[in-house]
Formats: sequence, C-alpha cells, structure tokens
Amino acid sequence: MKNDRLRFDRHTRPYRAVDALRLESLLRHLVDGGKLSVLGAPEWVGRAIGHLAGGKNTWITNRALRQATAEAMAKAGPGSL
Repeated sequence: MKNDRLRFDRHTRPYRAVDALRLESLLRHLVDGGKLSVLGAPEWVGRAIGHLAGGKNTWITNRALRQATAEAMAKAGPGSL
C-alpha cells in the first residue's frame, strides 16, 4: 500500500488519516446497525461528516472512534434512523 495522502475529487483539500478512520468507524456502525439507508439523505450525511472532519488530531483509540461516531450521529440528528 502506498503511503499517499487521501484525496477525493470533489473536495478542495486532502483528508488526514484521522478523518478517514473516523469515517470508517461511522460506516462500520451504520453497517452493523443495519442503518445504511441514512446514506441516502444528503443533509444527514453532510451534518455527520461535517462533525467528523477537522478537529484535533489526537491518538486514535477504539474508544475515541466510538465517541466521535456517537457524537457525529447525535449532531446529524435522527434522519432516517
């Protein structure tokens, strides 16, 4: 695996590894909970991802990822959950 920066074609900046790990945690939580349908709600996704991106680049632990995921889902609101 190359050690390149993560880039997405519709975003103006590269994402940090911590942002990708937080996104992966959110997606895993949605898959495990059978809640993937919320990904069809752009407003919900925007709020959740907006909360996950940025912030401090702290140590990444399972506990920290679970907390960030829970906070992002709470910030995004009930949506289709």
